[in-house]
Amino acid sequence: MNKEVALVVFSGGQDSTTCLFWAKRKFRKVVALSFLYGQKHEKEVELAREIARDADVDFEVMDVSFIGKLGHNSLTDTTMVMDQEKPTDSFPNTFVPGRNLFFLSIAAVYAREHDINHIVTGVSQTDFSGYPDCRDAFIKSLNVTLNLAMDEQFVIHTPLMWIDKAETWALADKLGVLDLIRNKTLTCYNGIPGDGCGHCPACKLRRDGLEKYLSRKC
Repeated sequence: MNKEVALVVFSGGQDSTTCLFWAKRKFRKVVALSFLYGQKHEKEVELAREIARDADVDFEVMDVSFIGKLGHNSLTDTTMVMDQEKPTDSFPNTFVPGRNLFFLSIAAVYAREHDINHIVTGVSQTDFSGYPDCRDAFIKSLNVTLNLAMDEQFVIHTPLMWIDKAETWALADKLGVLDLIRNKTLTCYNGIPGDGCGHCPACKLRRDGLEKYLSRKC
């Protein structure tokens, strides 16, 4: 097993950028893999490329736009109005069915072809919108499946799985990249970098976490 290189599933958002710098602390070499999945705001991939370049990390982009055509969701369908709150009986329409399943499966194939065993993703079960593919059980299950499918020894790392957004900001600060993540990443569902639009669910979660962390820090 190659223990010196890690592949980061990288969107250019707060969580994956935190994971990118976490991986740089843990591994000798890091590779970032981004995806074009039909998202409305492809600017996130441009920002991801810039962050990876500045971090001296190899960067690749995969076109998987078929994902956006498989199911209806407000991140890829311009005709849908985004849920501002999580429905009581379901997950919000920002959920992209199969996204993490495809991302991690493709990442594993890429990793195999480049002699990489360690894959890092920024999913979290603690501070999430109810997306089923962010749960620890799903990641562990997929890790087993990918190893069986390719007779490999992949290890999927989830540094943020059991921490909330405030703790994610704390980790970014510990890694020395809080300002970078605050100003240069794109988490906003409306495609606005940095602090974003301020009112979409992703921006609210990000802002509330930052305010909580900064209040603790003072």
